[in-house]
Amino acid sequence: MKMKKRGVGIIGCGTISQTYLNNLTSKFSIINVVGVSDKLRERASEKSEAFGVRHMTNEEIYNCDEIDIVVNLTNPPSHYEVSKAALLAGKHVYSEKMAAITLAEADELCAIAEEKQLHYVVAPDTFLGGGLQTCRKLVDAGMIGEPRSALAFIVRGVYLWFPQPENTFMTLLPGGGIPFDMGGYYLAALMNMLGPIKRATGFTRQADKMFQNVSSPRFGETVSIETPNMMAASLEFTSGVIGTCITHSESFPLPQRLEVHGTEGALICPDPNTFGGPILLYRKAASMQEPYEVPLTHGYFDGCNRGLGVADLAWAIENNRKPRLSLGYHCFETIHGVWKSSLDGVTYNLKSTVERPAPLPSGYVRTEVMEAALAL
Repeated sequence: MKMKKRGVGIIGCGTISQTYLNNLTSKFSIINVVGVSDKLRERASEKSEAFGVRHMTNEEIYNCDEIDIVVNLTNPPSHYEVSKAALLAGKHVYSEKMAAITLAEADELCAIAEEKQLHYVVAPDTFLGGGLQTCRKLVDAGMIGEPRSALAFIVRGVYLWFPQPENTFMTLLPGGGIPFDMGGYYLAALMNMLGPIKRATGFTRQADKMFQNVSSPRFGETVSIETPNMMAASLEFTSGVIGTCITHSESFPLPQRLEVHGTEGALICPDPNTFGGPILLYRKAASMQEPYEVPLTHGYFDGCNRGLGVADLAWAIENNRKPRLSLGYHCFETIHGVWKSSLDGVTYNLKSTVERPAPLPSGYVRTEVMEAALAL
């Protein structure tokens, strides 16, 4: 049976849209980008001309019969509104992180998708890249024995350097902050390898900031932070693995750490904000006192492959299977759960659970065959 290309409409033509459009218009045979929209008409017009797609309004995208999937690349405070409108219009939705601002909003979006029998998935899709898929294969193959613990460590020096105040959402407003912005990459990577989280507890803190960009109209102004920009979490996975996740934006940037420790060895994973390696494997064997750098067994490891999750969603629709991007809500609830635990002083029991997404088959590493892995 002939494959049907799936029409995509992109809402939000900010900085990240360039990468998505580059990839969605060139890397995936299943995708046909129909049009783009943005509240700033000149931005949508620029992308329309550059990529040869239609300049549309949001309503035109929602009502277009050629469009199966809406890719929501708006700023995070608009995610709920845009995703809800797309779902109500009968479109499948891929949303950039985060799902929404509040957990209640994310609950509503999931309920609408279920009622209308639509797929609603949330970034990140980096765990579909060659690096983290190779890590998944190593864990599944027992190369570190039975997993016992995991560590995620993210320290970024994020300051208010933005020239425009409206661009400071990720640092200032509820639902933003480094735990929500970056935490999802690390949690999704761990859940892909280890499964869902059962309980979460921890501590969070907000620290006020000063605008430091001399070109900002608010240079020198100290502003209150309404969302945690420091988080230390203890996580209990359903499998029994115990994990620690520390993330904050209050120090000098340090190398990220993502590790999984097992009864027979340990895995040092690549940066979950990337698609490639390196991967270091430690084993208890006397001959492996030094780490071994593992060759990647999967494709989509070179450069930035954002949009990989959109292509997987399109293939899921084509082949009537679950999309692999099933972790977004569970990650979102976990971060909210740690925040709530910090405020209430009690352990948060996750209400949601999730199956580990099906791994991509290995061996499809050449450019001309990589998409075949998504079709399976």
